[in-house]
Amino acid sequence: MIPHQPSRLFATLDRQSPDALLSVIAMHRADTRGFKIDLGVGVYRNEQGVTPIMSAVKTAETQLLAEQRSKGYLGSEGDQRFTDLLAGVAFGWPLSGDPRITGVQTPGGTGALRLAAALLARSHRPPVVWTGAPTWPNHAPIFEAAGLTVRTLPFFDQRRADLDFDAFYSALSEVAPGDVVLLHGCCHNPTGAAFSTAQWRELVELFERHGLVPLIDLAYQGLGTGLEEDAAGTRAMLAAVPEALIAYSCDKNFGLYRDRVGALWVQSSVAATTDPVRDTLLLLARSLWSMPPDHGAAAVRIILDDPKLTAEWRTELEGMRGRIAALRVALGTSHPRLAPIAFQQGMFALLPIDSTAVATLRREHAIYMADSGRINVAGLTAATIPPFVTALAPFLASIPEAGLDLRPATFFGSAAI
Repeated sequence: MIPHQPSRLFATLDRQSPDALLSVIAMHRADTRGFKIDLGVGVYRNEQGVTPIMSAVKTAETQLLAEQRSKGYLGSEGDQRFTDLLAGVAFGWPLSGDPRITGVQTPGGTGALRLAAALLARSHRPPVVWTGAPTWPNHAPIFEAAGLTVRTLPFFDQRRADLDFDAFYSALSEVAPGDVVLLHGCCHNPTGAAFSTAQWRELVELFERHGLVPLIDLAYQGLGTGLEEDAAGTRAMLAAVPEALIAYSCDKNFGLYRDRVGALWVQSSVAATTDPVRDTLLLLARSLWSMPPDHGAAAVRIILDDPKLTAEWRTELEGMRGRIAALRVALGTSHPRLAPIAFQQGMFALLPIDSTAVATLRREHAIYMADSGRINVAGLTAATIPPFVTALAPFLASIPEAGLDLRPATFFGSAAI
């Protein structure tokens, strides 16, 4: 009898480059120098360098522990009460307020984006997905994994440390009707750049006139200029265009990173399409993860169902936002070429330095960041800003001053900090 030869099923697989940011995290962890600074991992940290559990979340979890009677499946749609209440935060009205919109719970904002990608791939003409350059590094792989074509638009001038809105708007004007454009709802990752009120209005008008479909990644609501202000561009877009997708993450504004809490909403052009869209979302969710995790979403539901807990969460979130804003001001006033950081939003900023400078900062000063120069501003403290700027200054000296207009931009009635 001739023995079977091994199938070598995986013989053609190649080694893959490790995720660059995860490598930075590992290097920081292995560094034994006591003065090291971690600006790589994208999580909120307090002045003690800790990612805290919000007290409103702790209270909700205590209530959940006392009252939950089953760990049975909820279904592929997850906790529908959670999704409805969260829509009130994101859109300003409950999910039932518009029969053209349907939503489901997802495993974090990443799960929402992946489900959106799968839905788009099922459409009658799978669209091209356009992203600004740069964008969150995981955006393109998520859409490409669903078989979609991803192309980029100019968005940010790193040496000027400023949004290049004219180039972005001009490139958008050439995008084909029906294509999907990914927008960051607020607190752009990795740049911190934000559209002004006037720019959002121009974008809304362009999307409506050219028949473009927005996919808005709303991952940091409340950490920019405020809960309402951070959602204003998203709400304006939904009110104007017939079709849209909104991917939402609770990981940041509820501090539920490891619980993976998110949602995806889809707005159809007519109400008659809502049920087929929902059916397809549930079918796709079933194949991707079957059922989303419940614990974190249940905690958010309890918070949003209780006015006192909601008020407590809002107060805590405002404290987080205030700390980030104060760090931005301190960093922006520490060096002329860092000035734009003070007028941007959210946890991230993109420094005008190259990967060689990043490697030197890591090797000689134990300062860890992504090779792109992206930093997590919330990884700094009042004590670490001075040594950070001192180490960074030689690399900034060769960069011409941008000559930017550094007056605070207006974001739907609220001045950016």
